Amino acid sequence: MITFSATTVLVLALIAAVVVAIGLWAYSTANRLDRLHVRSDQSWHALESALARRAVVARSVAMAIAGPVSDPALAEQAKHLSGLADRAERADRAERETVENQLSAALSGVDIAQLRPQLVAELADAEARVLIARRFHNDAVRDTLALRTRRPVRWLHLGGTAPLPTYFEITERATPAASTGLEVDTIRTSARVVLLDEQDRVLLMRGHDPKTPDVSFWFTIGGGVEPGESLRAAAVRELWEETGHRADPVSLRGPIWRRVAVFPFDGELIRAEELFFALRVRQFDPEPGNLTHVERRCITGHRWCTPEEIRAIDATGETVYPYHLDELLPEAAAVASGNDDPEVRSIR
Repeated sequence: MITFSATTVLVLALIAAVVVAIGLWAYSTANRLDRLHVRSDQSWHALESALARRAVVARSVAMAIAGPVSDPALAEQAKHLSGLADRAERADRAERETVENQLSAALSGVDIAQLRPQLVAELADAEARVLIARRFHNDAVRDTLALRTRRPVRWLHLGGTAPLPTYFEITERATPAASTGLEVDTIRTSARVVLLDEQDRVLLMRGHDPKTPDVSFWFTIGGGVEPGESLRAAAVRELWEETGHRADPVSLRGPIWRRVAVFPFDGELIRAEELFFALRVRQFDPEPGNLTHVERRCITGHRWCTPEEIRAIDATGETVYPYHLDELLPEAAAVASGNDDPEVRSIR
């Protein structure tokens, strides 16, 4: 019969504990790496979508500058811009960075005074979204590489056979319009509220730009943050001013989403950083508490909407902001029913 001394038992126990600890560390690290790779993949797909949208807008810009007037120089510029947009859409990953930077340079050479304000806003918004998506992607790549390149991770092959993610670099122009090269008249931070009733319907307001009263759109409750005001205080104030509902700031969940938009309004080009809170209330009929003069001119209606009704509104040609709100509502509903504030994520 084999017997072990107390020292031997202790050594074996320590070795076993070390093996178990290494195993647990390796398992948790492999899972974390898997999540980081998923995040990198998702951020790349988001960047691809932003780049694809910019290519579409660039083609619209090319058509606008070509115009009905026969100007050889503008025609050549439009042809070059349209060609780069086509190449950007077809380029593979290895060539994409070069082509996209060429498209950026071509867009920077466009005289925006020739464009309609709506197209200027679309271009600014598209370029801003590309830069935001690029930053999210590069952050994801940085975090993945930081863990993937550690020696213990490489020695144990915890990254498996997944290829290393790569950075995507695109020229940034440090200008007021979110690096778009476009001059904006107003830069503001906005607090918005996704206001949900017991049936998970969201309250939307209907309105229009004073300069284009025939074009209506729908939007969530909210507005600009005043100097010295917190986001929550601004959200509560805007909620009362636009609907008459008084809410406790503590009851707001979030911010849950961040949206950067560049758009024309009342003759100005505005860049807004919008942060969204979620709040659940009993359904009520809104009675504005204190609309501004501009809001009284521009807000024409309201409606509690389901995702299906949001899609129906979109189908009529009246845009709902933020985009894809019908798909985002379940997330807002889950947050509004919980007690935790989730991490803010970027939306369109």
